[in-house]
Amino acid sequence: MREALLALLLMLHAVVHAAPELRNVALVAADDGQQLQFDLMLDLNPRLEDVVSRGVPLYFVAEFKLTKSRWYWFDDDLADRTLTYRLSYNALTRQYRLATGALHQNFTTLDAALRTMSRVRSWTVVERGELNPGTAYQARLRFRLDLTQMPKPFQVGAIGDKDWDLSTEWLRWTYVPGAGNTEPSRQ
Repeated sequence: MREALLALLLMLHAVVHAAPELRNVALVAADDGQQLQFDLMLDLNPRLEDVVSRGVPLYFVAEFKLTKSRWYWFDDDLADRTLTYRLSYNALTRQYRLATGALHQNFTTLDAALRTMSRVRSWTVVERGELNPGTAYQARLRFRLDLTQMPKPFQVGAIGDKDWDLSTEWLRWTYVPGAGNTEPSRQ
């Protein structure tokens, strides 16, 4: 009985704190080029919630890469873009701050900040005119907690600790501009 209860608790912990997942990924043609949009299913585990509530900022990075295969040489790298989010808590104002570049927004709850971060729209990843219609390109996308921007004591403590391993697998798909295949199929 005791072992069954322990197994159930471990399964519930795994379900509640599942790895992040990319959903509704689409590469869409816009006036200024190709824009990427996606939703992220993300829950912070209690340890990361505690770290950010104590004033230590967490950095999250969305990485996008677009390449064109070449038979005679290495693949041609057309786009290598990153979108970095800084999530922090200010104890004086009792607000969470989500910043990307020079833009920032304040939230009263951590859940509200995470909801905003997990819905990316209109991220221009390829400039207009760089892609040829009908040509196949290989696209990759992932989202991760960037430990390299954390203070050194946290970086050392995070080595081999699953609580700090918050990243998606690379989502890969073939994108052909003008073919109507904006959403990736899992490969």
